[in-house]
Amino acid sequence: MRQMSFFELDLDFDPVAEAVEALAALLAPAREGEDLRALARRILERCEGLEGLARASALDLAGIPGVGRARAARIRAAVELGRRIVLAPPQEPPIVRGPDDAYRLVADMADLEQEAMRAILLNTRGRLLAIRTIYVGNTDRIPVRPAEVFREAVRRNAVYMVLAHNHPSGDPTPSQEDIEITRDLIAAGQLLGIQVLDHLIIGRGRYASLREHGVQFE
Repeated sequence: MRQMSFFELDLDFDPVAEAVEALAALLAPAREGEDLRALARRILERCEGLEGLARASALDLAGIPGVGRARAARIRAAVELGRRIVLAPPQEPPIVRGPDDAYRLVADMADLEQEAMRAILLNTRGRLLAIRTIYVGNTDRIPVRPAEVFREAVRRNAVYMVLAHNHPSGDPTPSQEDIEITRDLIAAGQLLGIQVLDHLIIGRGRYASLREHGVQFE
């Protein structure tokens, strides 16, 4: 698909026209013979624009012919909702405190038909930086090269990492190979200053934590 350039974007956006349409929707349903768009324009004119509308009280709005208390209350509620959305703090990425938190981030791996490995990258507070797919292999095994596993972690200055890979069979029981690979990656992480906290094996509706299976991660 050809990428659209900035010059092809629709720049005919009219905020007043959009506000009229939004206000008309809030004023619905129309009374007999009533033009809701005309009423919406009259409200904006009386309030001297959108800024005035944001400052207008329910009493001020109710006094405009055709509005009334019920419609004024709806307009005020919409304005207040918009204000709260604008002032709401941005949602922070989740913190991974244990294997259950990590599993919730990669539970969808149970549906993969091929075996894959992901890295959950965390900062010094355990807050999520990124989730990256490292490998997608065949149904039997995936190749694991430490350079590939830690490349994105180094680029993002991650301090901690949780590894996860799925067993397409649905059985999350760790194999001996899973344990050996995990030990190798723990050692590689120590050289890079990135602590591998756990390695999850994702099965159908359940998972296994190699930390809980006795693998030493410290």
